Amino acid sequence: MPPLNTMRAVEAAARQESFAKAADELGVTPAAVSHQVKALEAWLGSSLFVRHAQGLHLTEAGRAALPAFSTAFDSMGLAVQELRIWAPRPQVSIAALPSIAQLWLAPCLPALRAALPALRPSIHALEEPPDFRREPFDLAIFLTRHAPGGSRAFKLCDDVIFPVCAPALARQLKTPADLSSQLLLWDTTWTGDWSLWFEAAGLKGPSIESGSEFSLYSMALQAAVDGAGVLMGHEALVARAIAAGSLVAPFPQRVPTGLSLSILAPDRPPAQAAQMIEWLLAQG
Repeated sequence: MPPLNTMRAVEAAARQESFAKAADELGVTPAAVSHQVKALEAWLGSSLFVRHAQGLHLTEAGRAALPAFSTAFDSMGLAVQELRIWAPRPQVSIAALPSIAQLWLAPCLPALRAALPALRPSIHALEEPPDFRREPFDLAIFLTRHAPGGSRAFKLCDDVIFPVCAPALARQLKTPADLSSQLLLWDTTWTGDWSLWFEAAGLKGPSIESGSEFSLYSMALQAAVDGAGVLMGHEALVARAIAAGSLVAPFPQRVPTGLSLSILAPDRPPAQAAQMIEWLLAQG
């Protein structure tokens, strides 16, 4: 048989229809993925991909083979999950959106360690929820609409948004219309937040293009604390700053986004991860 790494690279490239996306998933370079694909095509004596300027398309042979390849690698991933369930280890590997890892999960760790001192949480920031069938994580925490394939979701709370700013700036805001004269702060992950809130408030708000964009929500939050502008706050992520008084909500309008802050887990999480899920849910 061809080498396992070769088949893994081909399966990822076929599923993603992109060498670059497959490379990101596997932690290698696009050139390495391309090399593995060419190696398997040479072994087969036929092409699996049609390469063009817009990306990749699978040939008929590639389309026919992909379901079996994906099923095989999913089954291997489930087998590894089973081994992890039985492995006696205290570490719980957690994937989380960077903003959640920094602003929600990290502040919980002291209380978690006090309640479950035997556990050792290991936190990894990811932009997308992991596929537990392929990636060695025990649980994940993301804002989601539904559980991705191969996972279960445990809802912590609904995602609700509202403007927040420093107390001194809030004193200048009497009505939502006053936001038109303020610098709006926004995060690249949630570009539609401001338009969603303005629509719910019955206003035509200014374009966010005139505001300031941040690649990390925690940076945008710090800018708001420093008085640089008004941030669209996600309740779970700004709750600590509001409790501390460094941010305030100048208007009462709260708008649900349709997302939920949720714990994602494999169908059968390891015992240590199950303990952590139970503790997090108990915190409300």
